Amino acid sequence: MGLGGSMDVAELLDTLRREVSRRAYITLLDVMDHSATVLKARLYVSSDLFVQVYRNDRFNTTSLVLIYNGKRIYGRDQLDGVWHRHPVEDPHLHDTGSAGRQPVGLAEFLDEIEAVLAAMDLP
Repeated sequence: MGLGGSMDVAELLDTLRREVSRRAYITLLDVMDHSATVLKARLYVSSDLFVQVYRNDRFNTTSLVLIYNGKRIYGRDQLDGVWHRHPVEDPHLHDTGSAGRQPVGLAEFLDEIEAVLAAMDLP
């Protein structure tokens, strides 16, 4: 199920744990904040390369971001149910075209970042 559907904090936490066990390159799952309606976690590839995951059920907000050396290099955000993408070419841009608005689940986002990491020759 994608985050554009009815995935809530509890389902996302389950999905995080499942994806960590499936993807050998993820070295650590750090759950930084967790309540009934909010989840903030990081999936570490290395100390300076990680995916930050944020979900707020109350505001129907999700943020999936690939961070390298303290900067966003790729991301997808859902604000009040509407998705947009931050492309690798210009991570500050909000791609609201049809591809950018496409809902994405955690597994799909991790597939996308694997392609980004390979293209950038990152671990």
